[in-house]
Amino acid sequence: MGTEKDRPWVMRTYAGHSSAAESNALFRRNLAKGQTGLSVAFDLPTQTGYDADHPLAKGEVGKVGVPIAHLGDVRALFDQIPLAQMNTSMTINATAMWLLALYQVAAQEQGALPDELTGTTQNDIVKEYLSRGTYAFPPDASLRLTTDLIAYTVANVPKWNPINICSYHLQEAGATPVQELAFALSTAIAVLDRVRDGGQVPPERFGDVVQRISFFVNAGVRFIEETCKMRAFVRLWDDLTLNRYGVTDPKARRLRYGVQVNSLGLTEAQPENNVQRIVLEMLGVTLSKNARARAVQLPAWNEALGLPRPWDQQWSLRMQQVLAYESDLLEYDDIFDGSHVIEAKVDELVAGAREEIDRVQAMGGAVAAVESGYLKQALVASHAERRQRIESGEQIVIGVNKFENTEPSPLTADLDTAIQTVDPAAESAALESLRDWRSKRNDKAVEVALAKLREASKGTDNLMPVTLECARAGVTTGEWAGVLREMFGEYRAPTGVSGSVGVSSGGEAIAAVRAKVAATSEELGGRLRFLVGKPGLDGHSNGAEQVAVRARDVGFEVIYQGIRLTPEQIVAAAVAEDVHCVGLSILSGSHMELVPQVVAGLREAGLEDVPVVVGGIVPDADARALLAAGVAAVYTPKDYDLTGMMSDVVDVIRHANKL
Repeated sequence: MGTEKDRPWVMRTYAGHSSAAESNALFRRNLAKGQTGLSVAFDLPTQTGYDADHPLAKGEVGKVGVPIAHLGDVRALFDQIPLAQMNTSMTINATAMWLLALYQVAAQEQGALPDELTGTTQNDIVKEYLSRGTYAFPPDASLRLTTDLIAYTVANVPKWNPINICSYHLQEAGATPVQELAFALSTAIAVLDRVRDGGQVPPERFGDVVQRISFFVNAGVRFIEETCKMRAFVRLWDDLTLNRYGVTDPKARRLRYGVQVNSLGLTEAQPENNVQRIVLEMLGVTLSKNARARAVQLPAWNEALGLPRPWDQQWSLRMQQVLAYESDLLEYDDIFDGSHVIEAKVDELVAGAREEIDRVQAMGGAVAAVESGYLKQALVASHAERRQRIESGEQIVIGVNKFENTEPSPLTADLDTAIQTVDPAAESAALESLRDWRSKRNDKAVEVALAKLREASKGTDNLMPVTLECARAGVTTGEWAGVLREMFGEYRAPTGVSGSVGVSSGGEAIAAVRAKVAATSEELGGRLRFLVGKPGLDGHSNGAEQVAVRARDVGFEVIYQGIRLTPEQIVAAAVAEDVHCVGLSILSGSHMELVPQVVAGLREAGLEDVPVVVGGIVPDADARALLAAGVAAVYTPKDYDLTGMMSDVVDVIRHANKL
């Protein structure tokens, strides 16, 4: 037996939906079940800085998390939850400064002091341009907000983790372990250099900055490789903080990380297999004591089907509890020390990551590599290779491309009750609450606070103090972000699709579809044009990018303008580009609101012969309703054969043109 038993990691479930009051009830239930921290999911308008009444927010309010428009919502969210004793993680990036300000003010109203608050604001903007897509401002301005928040918390909220650098979303976007390590550490370098050179933190306190940085990583099902990746992460971080930043205290150089294990590998086919996938993925970040996660949250078995219910989340929490309390995992020192197999793999990952970090530094660092499109192209290319390996059968996914025969599953016998549905009244309630809040606040105080924010954003002052003033004055999320959009400008990130070459060899299947595209183009008198659109605020663009790349591979001319477009903008593009088909990708659950708007818009524009196809997490009942409303085809995660899908699209175009 080793020394005394190790303490378990913090166990969280990621939660938040429909309204602050509903989410508050859910938090209180989860805390009663033995959960030891809160992890808050915000809806997309809150994440991207829009109020519920903004045109882009339509259909997105309360869908993937809780809507927070102002201080009143935060009071309701944490009602009767003592914030001085709570460890709260907030998945918030572009508007992180705003939400921490609201949280701090609400906590102070409860009597909690800023130095009592513990938790994390994700606040990692670089990966938003690469994978999640909830950025609001251009990269340079965004980095200023990130570093202002770090400088402010180190001085005023010392136990808070002001940034949680996420390699999680990079793996979801197709990153290899080497890319995940290198791109996350390149982001850390960009942030730390900016804090160091910004002059807000005295040099002797720089160790405190490093110590407050945490990471949020992903663990896939190849759990040996993932264990090695985490050991490589520990080594690279220790080396970077010592040699680049001169942090001499080994404790301050410890890699502090939390985990959500991989959702990319979860399947809609035979979803019960996701349970063992999740368990194996958890092992990758818990087995090695020297590289063990500080906090773990697991997805639910039915995440590829729709929103998990409280029971599904509980099941994921129980998986962690069984590992921590029933197994002997926590009784031993690191079980991999001295393993030459593990050492060799770690060395290989470290060497690969160093080479990639040097490449990014040579381009001018992470922000320059975002602006040039290099990072995004690298991820889209890796993702395309992964898709190709699954389609060719080289990478096996049980239930998808091998052992597809299955007994009927009792878990999904009644699919409409196997997932949580969002209350359609959430949006109208949020609009009502917003109108009510605006009518009761002091308009003069709001104007003064926003004027101060506008003024401060012109200079180099830390923006947190004026942001706190805005929070207290009753400013809304959309007003705070609106002023900064006006001052910093809007931004559209590179899509990574133009430079990403798909797998041109792709064999007979691709050749056959190419011939079909060519023949149909000839019959219609011009190359087939396919518009790939992402309506609404959902920034998870991996699927749309892969469809765009494959469509180009089979000979379509592809129009893809990136994320976050209104239905009107998509219709306008379809008219301007004279397209033959519109493909919409939506993963946030707002398909029932947004897709019919595009269909109606195309008809109003006189494009009755331009079919619409839809891809995303669309429950069966919704798919039937969309088909009835005039959509030509609906694809969900179980449809993984992209080349076959392209063949279908040609058929849809032929049918629409009566060929």
